[in-house]
Amino acid sequence: QLQLVESGGGLVQPGGSLRLSCAASGFTLDAYALGWFRQAPGKEREFVARVDRSGFGTLYGDSVRGRFTIARDDAKKTVDLQMNSLKPEDTAVYYCAADSTVTYNTYFYRPTEYEYWGQGTQVTVSS
Repeated sequence: QLQLVESGGGLVQPGGSLRLSCAASGFTLDAYALGWFRQAPGKEREFVARVDRSGFGTLYGDSVRGRFTIARDDAKKTVDLQMNSLKPEDTAVYYCAADSTVTYNTYFYRPTEYEYWGQGTQVTVSS
């Protein structure tokens, strides 16, 4: 059974850091591009970051670029999201997802492009 499980969420003060991790099981991770999305209450699911199958190509949403870093480790079957300089507006449930598209996916920012999803982990940024 294909499964993604996120961990590392929690409560952090503004300006702080958190590291999210997503562990995969049931499939070969290197066959997929991997992404992180987030969803705040009453809002649509928002693209955060993506790393391609090679691990060298990364993309970020405008609101997190320069603060967040995505990285994958196919040997460990994990994809991490390092989040620095956190702001209250970063508060959301964070999801990891896998995309089997072989070539460059122009619509990488759309949740519908990803076939597999984790259950999410809550991140709350508050003083």
